[in-house]
Amino acid sequence: MVGAVAVLLAGAPGSADAASSDPVVSGVTVNSGHDVIVGITQNVAFPVTVTGADDSGLSFVDVDLKGPHGGFYTTDAFCESATACTTVFTVNAHPAPGSDDPVDLANANAGTWSVDALVDANDGDSVFAPGVGSFGLKRAARLTVNASPEPVAKGAPVTVTGKLVRADWDTYRYAGYAGRAVKLQFRPKDSSSYTTVGTVNTNNTGNLRATVKAVKDGYWRWNFTGSTTTGPARATGDYVDVRP
Repeated sequence: MVGAVAVLLAGAPGSADAASSDPVVSGVTVNSGHDVIVGITQNVAFPVTVTGADDSGLSFVDVDLKGPHGGFYTTDAFCESATACTTVFTVNAHPAPGSDDPVDLANANAGTWSVDALVDANDGDSVFAPGVGSFGLKRAARLTVNASPEPVAKGAPVTVTGKLVRADWDTYRYAGYAGRAVKLQFRPKDSSSYTTVGTVNTNNTGNLRATVKAVKDGYWRWNFTGSTTTGPARATGDYVDVRP
């Protein structure tokens, strides 16, 4: 496996088309099939594995990743087998001055990205496979929760509040995520599973608020399933003791 530092381009150009139909590119896997989710403090490294076949075996791969307002590229990653070639990209969303630092993301880069691959075989043949795969490059999200009062009398109201924030890659801070649907979930004390009891939209600062009736002891939490630009987030359950 070859580690590569990604380079961010403004409208990354594609690799040159290869005339040969041999070798064959059969697919690509990015980050083991998961979205790439980036916060504001840590570098995030993720593998891109291109699979294919050739009578002589695969030797090198160049990978271009293209997304909203930019792209990443690598050159000449050695193939670890005759049918698979893996390279690793590294990105971040914190200040990274200097040309040797990983890619410094901007909010405009979040969304769906596509993968182009140029594969070379040991016999010198090559093939270019544009759009062979796709993945989500998303901003990290966080959720908080508070259920009160604690304890509470059975049948009395419980107010559940919280806040949904997401990484702002332009300011290197977390900011409220407005107008997003978030599930309110409850888990009884003697259960291991949460059940959705309602859905609430965040206000213009990312805050959440709901009022429910206290029925039994258990945990309340908020659950955000994510969006096209932002990863999912779940709050840790807040326990409420319900008394007769």
